[in-house]
Amino acid sequence: MERMNSGGFSIRRRSLSISSHVSHHIDNDGECDSVSEAGDIGDRALPSKRFSESNSFRLSFDNRSENDVVSIPEEHRLHPNSSVMPLPPAFTSVSPLSTDDREASEDTKHDPPKGLPELLDYISCMVHLAVFGILGVLTRYLLQKLFGPGVAHVTSDQTILYVDLPSNMIGSFLMGWFGVVFKGDISQMSEHLAIAITTGYLGSLTTFSGWNQKMLELSVSGHWLFASLGFLLGLFLVAYSIQFGIDTAKGFRWLLNRLSISSRKDGNKINCKVDSYRRQLIVMVMFLVVLGILWGVSGALVKAEFKHGGNGAQLWFACMVGPMGVWIRWFLARLNGRGLGKAGLFKWIPFGTLTANVSAACIMAALANVKNAVNTRDCDTVVAGIQFGLMGCLSTVSTFAAEFNAMRESSHPWRAYVYAIITVCVSFSLGILIYCIPVWTKGFDINT
Repeated sequence: MERMNSGGFSIRRRSLSISSHVSHHIDNDGECDSVSEAGDIGDRALPSKRFSESNSFRLSFDNRSENDVVSIPEEHRLHPNSSVMPLPPAFTSVSPLSTDDREASEDTKHDPPKGLPELLDYISCMVHLAVFGILGVLTRYLLQKLFGPGVAHVTSDQTILYVDLPSNMIGSFLMGWFGVVFKGDISQMSEHLAIAITTGYLGSLTTFSGWNQKMLELSVSGHWLFASLGFLLGLFLVAYSIQFGIDTAKGFRWLLNRLSISSRKDGNKINCKVDSYRRQLIVMVMFLVVLGILWGVSGALVKAEFKHGGNGAQLWFACMVGPMGVWIRWFLARLNGRGLGKAGLFKWIPFGTLTANVSAACIMAALANVKNAVNTRDCDTVVAGIQFGLMGCLSTVSTFAAEFNAMRESSHPWRAYVYAIITVCVSFSLGILIYCIPVWTKGFDINT
């Protein structure tokens, strides 16, 4: 018996060392996934998507036959006169599920998801994103006017304090609240609402393409130092804004717990979760109605003001095309945490967000040259609306800030600065090729 115990201890110690090594490897991969998925993961966050993936994984194990029992060879069976418990070869036997476990597995297998089917779940989420995306466009426009030369005189197109800086800072601050600290609480109530606030509203409130374009316009005028300082100052203020948002949100959460504002008695709790088929369907219909109203009003105002041009027509046209930018960015976000190729290289880089920001910056630069070349009122209205709405919503600073902050707080903080340098340098370099060089060679008057 003593021999058996010592052998068992040796085997247990070896298994613990192996599991520790495997766990350490998984933790490193998990950290790469978490930092690149800190901002957004697209449709992979949908409840129906997670259910279908986990259900297919479970069924691959549950579909075994009840008679699929592999017998242990004779030499590995316990003999009556043996004092040592022999071990069967690894992975040569599988113990069948008990009757109770098998019945529970069958019940789980046939249980449908509580919420909407996958197709309706997609539609509902896209409607949420569209509504909150339009609200983000409107808020960004109001912040431009409030802090711009017309009112507060804080921001300007001719300084490093570019016109979208206030919206990028406020959006990053709110991302610290609703995209980091309280995102789990919002998801408990409604997954679609959490996605709509972070990806839809905050992603559309902030814009990387507008930031990059303003720095290109400074550069094409010869203000290279201002452009460089604009990127450095903007990155610093955005990083500080999200950190300040996280700290204040944590303080507010502590205050709520300290004052016991939220009731802990079950009898006083109000069920606000949108987790049933009926509730999700009602919410989807409500958001469809709201989206129809927003699009209808925007279309009517565009039709009325298009012939006059100006900021009003550009804004309402931006509201009409803005949701398409949100949807594209949401689909691209599913690339975050996947890496490159089958091997999943560089998983820590959020390739979805990087692709959205760089592509939006390049297209915005190209559209600016289209506007310079055509130089008509109607073209200015359409191009400016696409730039402000579609490209502004396709690119994002709040998600970029969440990813940057997660990388900076990980065990490899240098990755945050590498990610920021890649995003800025690639976008700005391509912008020089697409925007600055044609302006210099063709002599466009960018002041008209």
